[in-house]
Amino acid sequence: MRLHNLRGLKTLMVVQGVSQRRLARAAGYRSHAYLGRLLRGEVTTLHPRAALRIARFLQVDAGFLFDPSPTSGPARHVHRHPEVLA
Repeated sequence: MRLHNLRGLKTLMVVQGVSQRRLARAAGYRSHAYLGRLLRGEVTTLHPRAALRIARFLQVDAGFLFDPSPTSGPARHVHRHPEVLA
């Protein structure tokens, strides 16, 4: 899923007093690093299960924060391809 309401996510976290680490745990992440990248706008996509957990934890509809289509708009992730040696 693609995060389309970064401002809303940040506002909900502040209003509800939720830390980045706590939200990362609620999303099912072992580390808060990826959530930090999401909050800084470095990445915009996340696994649907994590997005639904975040929305449920913050008590909002998932559509308020996330777009269900991961391909709507340009995604910001890097695909590394191994070099082929001939």
